[in-house]
Amino acid sequence: MQPTAALLVPLLLIATAALAQHPQLPVGPNADLGGVLLMPAGDQWNRDVSKDPVDPRSDAIIARIGAQTRLHEDFGLTWKGAPGGIPYYVVSGDQPKVPVAFRYADESDPGPYPIPPDVPIEGGPQGNGDRHVIVLDKDNWRLYEMFHAFPIDGGKSWRASSGAIFDLKDLKPRPAGWTSADAAGLPILPGLARYDELCVTKQLTHALRFTVKKSRRAYVSPASHFASKDNDPDLPPMGMRVRLKADFDTSKFSGPARVLLEGLKTYGMILADNGSDWFISGAPDDRWMHDELTPIRQVKGSDFEVVKMGPMTMR
Repeated sequence: MQPTAALLVPLLLIATAALAQHPQLPVGPNADLGGVLLMPAGDQWNRDVSKDPVDPRSDAIIARIGAQTRLHEDFGLTWKGAPGGIPYYVVSGDQPKVPVAFRYADESDPGPYPIPPDVPIEGGPQGNGDRHVIVLDKDNWRLYEMFHAFPIDGGKSWRASSGAIFDLKDLKPRPAGWTSADAAGLPILPGLARYDELCVTKQLTHALRFTVKKSRRAYVSPASHFASKDNDPDLPPMGMRVRLKADFDTSKFSGPARVLLEGLKTYGMILADNGSDWFISGAPDDRWMHDELTPIRQVKGSDFEVVKMGPMTMR
């Protein structure tokens, strides 16, 4: 039986949604994602928060992070011989999976993980930092992320501190109290600034990941984990979202810097890890022109406000 005209539009919408969930992406390290939105449409990362109320503790929290401290891009340059930013690798659904042994196995999703032998490691093979490893399975639309990861026997197996697997077609939060490859228990790749968004489609349609030096022993949605022993109420909890104030003048900016700042007015950025204050995370890309990103350093902490937070978990 042929579908009626009344059914054609819904069927086309369903087909379009299915294609959006399984884009025909190239494979390889830091493969161009073509501006694709990684998370489901209704996910918190994609939510417009421009009209949300300001949190009552906004001024105190901003001051505690650093009202005069400036925004900083943590990507788009070479650092200690390795590309700055958090790299990723796009694989096909038939990529062989390898076993992974986790230090925090009780809060990690068990392997195996589809990790190619030449997968890039944050900070380079000899790096001694976070050593994130991120793999996106483009056919099954699954995200595999590891923290402090080391290959064994040329990558035939791996060891890591923690790891998480996210089904990007039907994303579910981590169990309460669980970490991921990120301190807040969040996925990393969906919160990275990417070249294909800032410089090709010229649209940022999701929140970005950022860090602070000191966070609170607490978390709010969408986070599921904290990474602090300090209960100071003026410290920011993991999962806290800030946005660039609506009256901040972005007209003096251009290129990817302006795209990024306009996105921060609408979607903001979510606290995901401890690190340097007001550092925005991004993905490496050979096409970045670093000088086009540095103007965001004109933006200060006082140019942001904390979006009203929901219930806070403290332990």
